[in-house]
Amino acid sequence: MKTILEIDKLYGGYLFNKPVIQNISFTVAEGEMVGLIGLNGAGKSTTIKHILGLLTPQKGAIRAGGTTLQENPEDYRASFTYVPESPELYDELTIREHLELTALAYGVSRGEYEERSASLLKRFRMEEKQGSFSMHLSKGMRQKVMLMNAFLPEPPLYIIDEPFLGLDPLGIRSLLDLMSDFKQRGASFLISSHILSTIEKYCDSYVVLHHGIVAAQGKLEDIRKQAGMPSGASLDEIFFALTGEEAGL
Repeated sequence: MKTILEIDKLYGGYLFNKPVIQNISFTVAEGEMVGLIGLNGAGKSTTIKHILGLLTPQKGAIRAGGTTLQENPEDYRASFTYVPESPELYDELTIREHLELTALAYGVSRGEYEERSASLLKRFRMEEKQGSFSMHLSKGMRQKVMLMNAFLPEPPLYIIDEPFLGLDPLGIRSLLDLMSDFKQRGASFLISSHILSTIEKYCDSYVVLHHGIVAAQGKLEDIRKQAGMPSGASLDEIFFALTGEEAGL
């Protein structure tokens, strides 16, 4: 199976002599949905920032779309889109203008743009809002705009940080259905979320970070064994076994 994202023995952080994450290694394969989970401060955001190129690895390597950021910045960045935890939009652009800007940035043809944007606006029930400026949108609507912009280019990989925050139940269902549809077509996902009961139903494998290292990784049954949990234990129970006792929970 083709590897879309490869993290190899990654060390990094904000201070060179104090790495926040240490020896992080995992892959995301074509058509695979991987859950990146951990307590606050476990290293999830730091790992994602290294993938995005916002932080430079102190050791190790990251390959996305078969290349590194240093080897081919354009191909590297074109291989994924990213949805942050907090929506970040241009206040004086409308929803449609955001989508048009994304299409231009990723080289989406006019025909593809029209077809894809119409489908996304309908799926997220934003057709009547497409002419609205982002400054007038609720947080949930702003999150939907971020998601539509991420899915519009249809890259091989989607990196989504806390995708369900701010979304109403219909928005959550729309997103989950969209991810499932794209996954069936071969798209890959790296999802960081605290809503373990939801991602347990959708993810193929998991990477559990704790204090900046990988505490367990693999399919659900794999991390059950690594946590010493019985067959049938939920992701929530596994996560508590790996992190809860030390956290005093």
